[in-house]
Amino acid sequence: MFAIIGLVVVMGAVIGGYLLEGGNLHVLWQPIELLIILGSGIGSLLVGSPMKVNVAIGKNLMTVFTGKPKSKADYMDILLVLFDLLSLARREGVIALESHVNKPDASSMFTNRPTVLKNHAVCDFICDNFKTYTAASMEPHEFEALMDIDIEAHHADAHQAPTNLNRMADAFPALGIVAAVMGVVLTMGKLSEPPEVLGHSIGAALVGTFLGVLLSYGVAGPLAAIMDSMVGEVTSQLNVVKAAMNAFAMGWPPAMALESARRAIPAHDRPGFDELEAVLRESKKGAG
Repeated sequence: MFAIIGLVVVMGAVIGGYLLEGGNLHVLWQPIELLIILGSGIGSLLVGSPMKVNVAIGKNLMTVFTGKPKSKADYMDILLVLFDLLSLARREGVIALESHVNKPDASSMFTNRPTVLKNHAVCDFICDNFKTYTAASMEPHEFEALMDIDIEAHHADAHQAPTNLNRMADAFPALGIVAAVMGVVLTMGKLSEPPEVLGHSIGAALVGTFLGVLLSYGVAGPLAAIMDSMVGEVTSQLNVVKAAMNAFAMGWPPAMALESARRAIPAHDRPGFDELEAVLRESKKGAG
């Protein structure tokens, strides 16, 4: 939602300022210039990115415009799922977790927290690492190293989409110059025309440079930045899970493992100690 508002503000400020100076919108409307710049930019993205990355860019853009950013409630749901799983493992042993992590869709621990179940990166991370911990006897530092590998691989893969979109943003100013030069070439063939025709043709050519810079710094660049921020949010969630599971592997009780996870939450979304305690008490009452 904020992405849409931001783009409206960018376009409103640019076009509004132009109109306040007495500009004519008809001069800015150059669909051929836009076709050249936007089409070649998208084409360069398709050439320079594997299909899976292009698909990921499309999905991420949909999330940017229709989704909502991660909030304290999302982190709280992750903590509650972890607390339920760790408490069960503490009472009945880690073998008791198999039915839950093998089929999270059928587990009440996950279905009661749909935000976690729908967050495939976090859900898969929880399930895969509990499966590994259950199947193999590992020292805590070995388990932590394995989770670090998982997080690094996920971050590197997820980071390709915003990186490649940012490359397209960097290309737009140069593509704008290409469109402007083509406009100048066409203008050179009109030297015998009256000044008003030449002026319109030169203005249309310069719009290419304008559009290239605007698309780069006003549209594609900011979208790549927010997509990069989304990648960082998921990485933060994985680190929260890692903190809890590693603490549990070191023998900490579930409540203390959850406190370790709480400390890994970014400050602006982190619940307070007393706030988390109150939620856990309510969760226990509900389970009882």
